[in-house]
Amino acid sequence: MQNHSALWRNPANHLCRTTPDQPVLYLSPRVLQDTALRFRRGFGGLVTYAVKANDRAEVLANLVAAGITTFDVASPAEMAAVRAACPQAVLHYNNPVRSVAEIAAGIEMGVASWSVDEAGELDKLADVPPEAEIAVRFALPVKGAAYDFGDKFGATPDQAVELLRRVTRLGHVPALCFHPGTQCEDAGAWDSYIREAARIAERAGVRIARLNVGGGFAANRTGAAPDLEVVFDAIHWAVRDAFGTDAPQLICEPGRAMVAESFTLAARIKALRAGGRTVFLNDGIYGRLTDLRDMGLTRRVDVVCPAGCLRSGHAVSRVIYGPTCDSLDRLPDGLELPDTSAAGDYVLFHGMGAYSVAMGTAFNGYGACDVVTVDLLSGHHATVS
Repeated sequence: MQNHSALWRNPANHLCRTTPDQPVLYLSPRVLQDTALRFRRGFGGLVTYAVKANDRAEVLANLVAAGITTFDVASPAEMAAVRAACPQAVLHYNNPVRSVAEIAAGIEMGVASWSVDEAGELDKLADVPPEAEIAVRFALPVKGAAYDFGDKFGATPDQAVELLRRVTRLGHVPALCFHPGTQCEDAGAWDSYIREAARIAERAGVRIARLNVGGGFAANRTGAAPDLEVVFDAIHWAVRDAFGTDAPQLICEPGRAMVAESFTLAARIKALRAGGRTVFLNDGIYGRLTDLRDMGLTRRVDVVCPAGCLRSGHAVSRVIYGPTCDSLDRLPDGLELPDTSAAGDYVLFHGMGAYSVAMGTAFNGYGACDVVTVDLLSGHHATVS
């Protein structure tokens, strides 16, 4: 991928001037930094960034510029990416299953906080300095997210009680953490987890230093932006009610909700078939659109012509194929595009900052995708001068 240093006005302005024939991701540093500031002002605790959502160097640099200096990393490669962007960054290694070599790398990198969800994984952290924080990760059968993270990670509450006691006996800073699941739109999920965290700490007889309420904050996929402040208020109310005056410090680790809104993807229409009801794009599920396969279609789509003007007309439900030779390279059915759409037009998928870069492949030779910096992500009537 190539990073363009020029600052363009908006995606339409860039498209009409350059008419690219490969996918383009448009990044607005302004939107990214504003989102980071929204979290920092609204959450009221330590805001970290889950690097897995998008590890582009310019993303990390803009988050640092917005005051994010602590990062949730899941691998030594992510640690290195963060250190390149901010040598003084604080690292939280919250992938609870690690090899011996990965643990050694984390110790070398100075990881400040580790998570565990099983006794054997805690044993593997024997060489971690005693002053490091170890957060016990637990899981509950709580609904409200697009998909549940508890199937893979997370101790039961009973197991968490024993792990928390062991962490304290080993002399580490004790903490608890959880993740309500990706794209969680039910503030009640955090409420349930926080109240269980208080019960776990009380049963263990341990005062936890911090409570990590995870990521899972929802991004805008329908055009109606989730009210993050409602979730923030629910978190703080539950903490006050469950822990009283002896509440732990709070941490959150947004990934999707932090970065999604700052990117728009432009994919070009290569061909229309079956009277326009079947559309072939130059990007698909092996590229930047992988997340749509798992999360479902977004409703935040526009079509612009090569001159940069917004296509209007009656919305038609389409079958969308990507550019590869694999028939599985197909989005979930039903993406609506205007009936005026034509070959050579660009389909703009908004809110595509999360997992678009991170999960894209080069299958069949279609991996190329520029990242272009724009001031604004809105505006579809470009003026050429």
